[in-house]
Amino acid sequence: DANALKLPGQITYAILPHTPYGKTLAQQAYKHNKDVLLHIPMESTIGKKLGPGALTSDMGEIAIQEELQKAFAEIPFAVGINNHMGSKLTQLYSPMAWTMQFLKEKNVLFLDSMTTKLSKGEQVAKLFGVPTLHRHVFLDNQLSESYITKQFEQLIRIAQSNKTAVGIAHPHPESIEILTKLIPKLAELNIELVAVSSLVKTEQAPNRTVQSSD
Repeated sequence: DANALKLPGQITYAILPHTPYGKTLAQQAYKHNKDVLLHIPMESTIGKKLGPGALTSDMGEIAIQEELQKAFAEIPFAVGINNHMGSKLTQLYSPMAWTMQFLKEKNVLFLDSMTTKLSKGEQVAKLFGVPTLHRHVFLDNQLSESYITKQFEQLIRIAQSNKTAVGIAHPHPESIEILTKLIPKLAELNIELVAVSSLVKTEQAPNRTVQSSD
């Protein structure tokens, strides 16, 4: 939903590679000085359909790095990647190591969407010296206003106690409408909404939160 681009503040946009409108949306976000991540499909434990640009456990080092290269060729200004699905692949050391080796050479970041608590993504990123952080709250697994508000309040509590917090939402019309109302409340609480790239550079910054819309 292109209306996601109208969300207030320093939203980070996660864009699926090789999709009909992905490159256009990414360019519009970048034009408005918003961070863009490549939202890379990764193999899940339940075998969901992945779409173009996906990374799977049967791929070797060259194949994984070639897919990442194609994604960055399409959106070269992306500041890094995060995983779309990936509950299987992020548990596997070798695919994560090959991914992080590529990201290190590109000098970009890895945001672990944490689709499984068993993910090795952030741990392997640190081993390779890749700037990394992980998702704390999924904001809209349910699309009711009460649920999204509850999740947003949890994100605020984490930001207040941890100094940083990362929330992920999806571009559902309901999510966009509700978040448009909720985001301005952050400033009232002295919480700054920041781009994901600034969060990895300033991990000790007080009361900061980042939101990604994919």
